[in-house]
Amino acid sequence: MSNTTLSQYLKQQKGNLTPALASVIDAIADSCKIIDRTLQKGALEGVLGSAEHENVQGETQKKLDVISNQQLIDILQAHPSVGGLASEELDIFTHAQENGEYLVLFDPLDGSSNIDINMCVGTIFSILPAKNAITQAEDFMQAGVNQVAAGYVLYGPSTMLALTVGAGVVLFTFDIDSKEFILSKDDVAIESSTQEFAINASNQRHWEAPVQRYIAELLEGKTGVRGKDFNMRWVACMVADIHRILCRGGIFLYPYDFKNPEKAGRLRLMYEANPMSMIIEQAGGAASTGRARILDIQPTELHQRVPVILGAQEEVNLVTSYH
Repeated sequence: MSNTTLSQYLKQQKGNLTPALASVIDAIADSCKIIDRTLQKGALEGVLGSAEHENVQGETQKKLDVISNQQLIDILQAHPSVGGLASEELDIFTHAQENGEYLVLFDPLDGSSNIDINMCVGTIFSILPAKNAITQAEDFMQAGVNQVAAGYVLYGPSTMLALTVGAGVVLFTFDIDSKEFILSKDDVAIESSTQEFAINASNQRHWEAPVQRYIAELLEGKTGVRGKDFNMRWVACMVADIHRILCRGGIFLYPYDFKNPEKAGRLRLMYEANPMSMIIEQAGGAASTGRARILDIQPTELHQRVPVILGAQEEVNLVTSYH
């Protein structure tokens, strides 16, 4: 097994890496180490439960949502290469350093409903090039293809970091002894076919006809048109569901539905869909809304929502064809 640390990996001339970008990624990883420690303490430090107020999305925040969000803000706002940052938890963006080369967007604690039952949660991040010496709100309105790096940290039985800088996807595992992220898998690749899917089946009655058709065919298994059985998995944490796809293949769907017709989808383009789509595509998979490639979407607002279908190319292409 490689003993390459994250910092050593970031010194290589790969993809979009520059010394400044490497330093920003290192800072995010350092924040996630602190978040991980807080999660490990859990109830012992009194950080579980609700924070008794809602975030900009109208969702009740957990105490750890607030703690994780502030941890990332504190480190990134002071970083000389960060011009501005935006969080899923906050209504507007946060100014950082003048002439910072990068903008950072993040979901500080994805799957936070899992916290109180000691299940997997994660941190998702996206890094874009800055546009102005002093960051403006419109500077964040860049399509996902402009991302220079994206990744997530999964706080699970072991803490892992998935990262792309535009040169494939690599996985790191946090070593509790050295306190370093150590490279554990290089050149992650997603098989183009699969027999595993992830979707919140409780929303079935709200799905559009193309998704109804697709899932019905999967459930028919060997007796249906697909001629093979499929297994369903659902963790209720996007980081965990996407990590499973990187490790053993599959397709993840959070499609448009009629449960709330005013919202185009459940997941946020800038904080979840874009970074995860970059990771999936860099690993050889595909990412679509069902009607368009996610990374080509031109954002119109910071908290824009989109349908998300990503994973094994053959399956994503099939669902898209049904639309």
